[in-house]
Amino acid sequence: METLRRWIGNTERGEDTISRFPVAALSATLDRDDPAPRDGDALPPLWHWLYFLPLYRHSEAGPDGHHARGGFLPPVELPRRMWAGSRVQFTRSLRVGERVQRTSTVADVTHKSGRRGALVFVLVRHELAGDAGHAITEEHDIVYREAPRPGDAPSAPQPAPAETAWSREIVPDPLLLFRYSALTFNGHRIHYDRRYCAEVEGYPGLVVHGPLLATLLLDSLRRARPQATVADFRFRALQPVFDIAPFTVCGAPRPDSAEVRLWVRDLDGVLAMDATATIA
Repeated sequence: METLRRWIGNTERGEDTISRFPVAALSATLDRDDPAPRDGDALPPLWHWLYFLPLYRHSEAGPDGHHARGGFLPPVELPRRMWAGSRVQFTRSLRVGERVQRTSTVADVTHKSGRRGALVFVLVRHELAGDAGHAITEEHDIVYREAPRPGDAPSAPQPAPAETAWSREIVPDPLLLFRYSALTFNGHRIHYDRRYCAEVEGYPGLVVHGPLLATLLLDSLRRARPQATVADFRFRALQPVFDIAPFTVCGAPRPDSAEVRLWVRDLDGVLAMDATATIA
């Protein structure tokens, strides 16, 4: 851990343009009936994940399809890496055609011991600013953990809320997962390599991307409250979701509050992702 903590403060900077094609492609992927994007259109919340993509060379990929360990992120040797959650503040909307700068910093590296062994948490903070000034601050939680051992008991599932104000069933077929992987240049093999999922990771099917689940949650809010402006969004991934069964994205406003609770419920009624959006 002493070596890994030397990465705290490590910073990288990049520039990108909010181009039209990724916006149109994600709209089609989410089955939205949006008009063709034009310069100046507001980028929907979380769609900034379509930009600043990890363009590492094919020869630089690790066994799981991620970039080989080291570089900007610390070289954690635990085999499994997951996006555990995020906290995102939207000062303003980015705009199609806007040139954007992102500054990313490793804010913290911590170690914990869980029921299944060692865990290492890496906190990355992103700041995005464009032509009109600061736009987004995001804290991104990455967790590294050991592979499961024979005989490990699964974690106790948490039931999803029964009362919803709106819900939408999603069928996570391989085409949906492929399209999102392609749009985000995500090489993680758990999202497309069924043999790898079964033989290496021990999963029953392809894993639905955590960021895709979060995007679908805010998409459900946009469908239910199209005039709402999202000022803040927080989510935690609690259980993996696989392509072997449908799942449901749900939402309900909190009484006497600007907050909306959003969640993913799997086919068995288990809470897979829990989120809160603050709207204006």
